[in-house]
Amino acid sequence: MSLQGKTVFITGASRGIGLAIALRAARDGANVAIAAKTDTPHPKLEGTIHTAAEAIEKAGGRALPLAVDVREEAAVKAAIDQTAKRFGGIDIVVNNASAIALGPIAQTDMKRFDLMHHVNVRGTFLVSKYAIPHLERAANAHILMLSPPLDMAEKWFAPHTAYTMAKFGMSMVVLGLAGELRAKGIAVNALWPRTTIATAAIKNLLGGDAIMRRSRKPEIVADAAYLLFLKPAKSFTGQFLIDDSFLAGEGIRDFDAYRVDPTQPLQPDFFIPDSATPPPGVTLAAKG
Repeated sequence: MSLQGKTVFITGASRGIGLAIALRAARDGANVAIAAKTDTPHPKLEGTIHTAAEAIEKAGGRALPLAVDVREEAAVKAAIDQTAKRFGGIDIVVNNASAIALGPIAQTDMKRFDLMHHVNVRGTFLVSKYAIPHLERAANAHILMLSPPLDMAEKWFAPHTAYTMAKFGMSMVVLGLAGELRAKGIAVNALWPRTTIATAAIKNLLGGDAIMRRSRKPEIVADAAYLLFLKPAKSFTGQFLIDDSFLAGEGIRDFDAYRVDPTQPLQPDFFIPDSATPPPGVTLAAKG
């Protein structure tokens, strides 16, 4: 079981979780299209589509850097068609691109509201829509959303209604597409981290270096995504997976290797249902 020769189209893959997933696929010799906005260096964020492409090539894959704003329909369609033409098809699509702005409704600027819904929901819908004709020709096609379980609890909405709506919107696409594409043998699933992940978004928006030390590395999500892509698409679909629980089900027992700082308690992420208990040996920081 391998992703060698498979083609993976990943949005927001110039850094963070998207890049980690790209690198894990590249280690098998996969073809990876990096569809992201960052074409030139950002003053506050590391990584561009070009540095990501270099890393993918070094890891053993073939890379196609594509400057794409997932809000632009023509750009999305062109990028997907270019990927299929370059590599002979598309086997896997990862909807990772996401925008975040936290705060209550009274303090949410409508431009931020629109940005989150255009990137998270519309972008996910758009990329998936134009990928379907190519995925229909793939042997074991997967669409993956980096989005949470649909846990309709007030506590997830009250502090940041706009962001929650946007992330749950991605998960609603999972729910609909899984049913729509099941007969075609295309799997559609969601994957979400149990803890915060050490990315620029976490550092800049949720607490700086302190929360980074309480986080896990992006590789835990990448390893879970990789094993998911090896699952039979015809039968493994419509799932809302938590990274460590899924990995535990696949036989992984050591989660300490993913911790940024093993001396620090792990910070729970948003949107993890109370019923989703962690695997044996995994302890989280107390809530609140």
